[in-house]
Amino acid sequence: MTNQANEPGAEALDLAGKHIVLGLSGGIACYKSAELCRGLVKAGATVQVVMTEAAAQFITPVTMQALSGRPVYSSQWDGREPNSMAHINLSREADAMVIAPCSADFIARLVQGRADELLSLMCLARPLDRVPLLVAPAMNREMYAHPATQRNLAQLQADGACVLGVGVGSQACGETGDGRMLEPDELLEDIIAFFMPKVLKGQRVLVTAGPTYEAIDPVRGITNLSSGKMGFAIARAAREAGAEVTLVAGPVSLATPRGVTRVDVKSASNMLSAVAAHAQSATVFIATAAVADWRPAAASAQKIKKDGSGQTPQLQFTENTDILATVAGLPAAQTGRLFCVGFAAESHDLLENAQAKRLRKKVPLLVGNIGPDTFGQDHNALLLIDAQGSLELPRASKLSLARQLVREIAGRMAACAPTDQKATTP
Repeated sequence: MTNQANEPGAEALDLAGKHIVLGLSGGIACYKSAELCRGLVKAGATVQVVMTEAAAQFITPVTMQALSGRPVYSSQWDGREPNSMAHINLSREADAMVIAPCSADFIARLVQGRADELLSLMCLARPLDRVPLLVAPAMNREMYAHPATQRNLAQLQADGACVLGVGVGSQACGETGDGRMLEPDELLEDIIAFFMPKVLKGQRVLVTAGPTYEAIDPVRGITNLSSGKMGFAIARAAREAGAEVTLVAGPVSLATPRGVTRVDVKSASNMLSAVAAHAQSATVFIATAAVADWRPAAASAQKIKKDGSGQTPQLQFTENTDILATVAGLPAAQTGRLFCVGFAAESHDLLENAQAKRLRKKVPLLVGNIGPDTFGQDHNALLLIDAQGSLELPRASKLSLARQLVREIAGRMAACAPTDQKATTP
C-alpha cells in the first residue's frame, strides 16, 4: 500500500501552525501586501491583518479580510474585543509580526516607541522574547538613503527587529533606485527562512548545480538533461539553515535563491575554476552538478557542416578533471575541516554504483538518485550512503528533500566534530 504521507501532495506546508500578524503601514506597496497575505495563507499560516489609517488609503480592509479570511483590525478602540485590549490580545496570539510595507514614518515610530495607533501599540506591547518583529521597508529612494532613516533602521536592528532588505528599480514616483518593498515571493521566502532551524549557522556552504556545456563548435555542444533544481533547492535550504552560501551554477534558467551568492559558469573547466576559487574558504562542499565526464579535445572555431558525403565528423575527446575528487583531496577535506558531499545520478543499480562512487571519490557522504527519474522534475527520491550504510529519503519535492539533506549533513558534521568544537557549535 502506498504511504500517502510520502506523496508529493501530502507534504507539510512551510508555515503550517504559524499565526502571523501582518501589519500594513501607509504606502503604495500595500498592493503587494495582498499577494503576500495570500502567499502566507497558502503556505499554511493563519494571518491576522492590522492596518494603519494611512494604509487604508491605499488598499481596503475588505480586500485584506477576503484574502486572510479574518476580520481586519485598525483601531485600538475596536469594540470586538470584550476587554478593549486589542493590542494585547492580538500580539499575544502571534508567532511573529510582519510589517509590510513599513514606511519611513512607521520605522521612526517603532524606534521612538510610539503607541498612538493600534499597529505601533501592538509592536510595543508584544512579548519580545517570543514574538519576533520583521519589517519590510518601503519608501522613495531619497527617503531610504536619508541619514535619519538609516540611523532608524540600524537602531531597529539593535532593538532586536529583523529588517528585511529592499528592492532596487522603478518607483511609483517615477524615480529609480533603492527603497522598493521586496516582491511578495521574496518576502515569503524570507519569512519561511526565518522560522527554519539554524542547524548550519556559521558554516560556509559551496554548492554546484545544473549541467555543464562542452562546446563542439560555436553552435553545438555536449550537455545533459540536468535542470539544476536539486542544487538550487539545496542552496536555498542551506541558506535557510543559517549558512553563508555560494552557488556555482551551470547553464540553467532558474532564479537565484534569496540570500545566496551565485556564480554562473558554462563548461566543466569553468566550474572547476570557480569551485577552486571558493573551496578554500568553505566548510561544506555539496557537488550536485551533473558535470560532463568528457569534452571535445579541441572545439572547432567554425560550425562543422555536412558536405553531402555521408561521412560523420571525427571528434576526439579528453576527460574532464573530476571536481568532487579534486576538492575531496584538499588538505581541508582530508583533515575534516571541509565536509564533502557527492551526488551520483545513475540509470540502474543505484546502491551498488553509489557505494562504489563514494569509495572512489573518498567522500564521507554520497547522495544517489536515478537520473531519468529526477532530471527536469520537481520531485525526487534520494539514497544517502556513508560508511555506516544507507538511508532512503522517500519521494518528495526537491526542496523538502534538500531540507532533509541539510539536517543530515549538520548531524554528521556535529557527530564528527572535535570535542572542543562541539562545545561551541551553535
